[in-house]
Amino acid sequence: MRARLALLVAAVSVLTLIAFLVPLALLVRTVAEDRATVRATADAQSLVPVVGTADAATIRLTVEQLAAESGRPVSVFLPDGTVLGAQTPRTPAVALAARGQSLTGESAAGREVVIAVQGRSDGTGVIRIAVPQHELTAGVTRAWLVLALLGVILVLIGLLVADRLARTLVRPISDLSAVSHRLANAELDARVTPAGPPELREVAGALNHLATRIQVLLVQEREQVADLSHQLRTPLTALRLEAESLRDPDDAARITAAADGLERAVTGLIRQARWRHAPAQPASSDAAAIVADRVAFWSVLAEDTGRVVTLDLTPGPLPVGVAVDNLTAAVDALLGNVFAHTPDGTPFAVRLAREAGEVVLTVADEGPGMPAGAIRRGASAAGSTGLGLDIARRAAQAAGGRLELRAGPRGGAQVLLRLRPPTSPQDA
Repeated sequence: MRARLALLVAAVSVLTLIAFLVPLALLVRTVAEDRATVRATADAQSLVPVVGTADAATIRLTVEQLAAESGRPVSVFLPDGTVLGAQTPRTPAVALAARGQSLTGESAAGREVVIAVQGRSDGTGVIRIAVPQHELTAGVTRAWLVLALLGVILVLIGLLVADRLARTLVRPISDLSAVSHRLANAELDARVTPAGPPELREVAGALNHLATRIQVLLVQEREQVADLSHQLRTPLTALRLEAESLRDPDDAARITAAADGLERAVTGLIRQARWRHAPAQPASSDAAAIVADRVAFWSVLAEDTGRVVTLDLTPGPLPVGVAVDNLTAAVDALLGNVFAHTPDGTPFAVRLAREAGEVVLTVADEGPGMPAGAIRRGASAAGSTGLGLDIARRAAQAAGGRLELRAGPRGGAQVLLRLRPPTSPQDA
């Protein structure tokens, strides 16, 4: 913006100076020509009394003296055809002056001043003074250089003033941009000091109001999520009591583990919701251990529903740049979708491998497949929340990877979760 304002001021200044200096330069040249012509005319007028009354010898002496003093060629044409002074041919202006008309005309060497002298007994004499071109333009070049220098100085002053003015306009805009980026990076305490024109001050006030409103909404959301923990404690406690009352120790242990996992997930959700800043250290987890653990958990339900599970898990460790809780939730979401969107007895396969520097988790089933747009947040055709695939997608993006949804070779759905290693070797 500063460059554009400077360019605009420079263009306006140059156009203004051209409109002012060009006529002034032409006027300077005209004044110089008129000044030289006036001096030559005055010299010629000083010869009129001598040419009108004196003899040829006196006229010659006076003409030679005037030519020596002025440095200009001076000629006197007497009625009898005698030429005194500079020997020059009769020009049309001299012929016209011999008829009694004084004038100033242009010549090849510059300008000539011709004066008719009447009153001689033998006719009309003519005085001719030639003004050379260098005398007509004396001082013009210097004046033009001064005008050009003045124009350059004025343009530079205009650019300096424009830069100062642009800085006063750009600085508040830069502050607005910086605060906007800070707000985008979750620095919700960032505020901008209103400055600059009224419009920019109004924008700054609106941005501060928006940041304050976002803070209020986030605080309300954090408190609502925090209240969720208290609301879930009672049903979780009841679930644990029911698990303890079961006669089968395996069933009791399985339900208790599920309740513990639910509590950990809720606690992690609350902790993430109440974070005000991003964690200082990059996240990291072992994909091999987490996938193996979650597959073992869901295998019990798969056995109850008559599903055949095909496993192809690469031994660990397989470090990825995702937090443990997030990766656990993503794996549970992908496996849970198989049970939610396919009928009982539908086989599925889970594969975990390292491919081209990435850790790829593939969950494939032989069910009816997923509709188009299922990866979109909130999209569900089975009455669920539609957040499972979005949870997995965000976990993949947190590790610099992506989520892919394909059709399986035998029909059904094939979901690929591509994860990258942690950014820091120490975390790996």
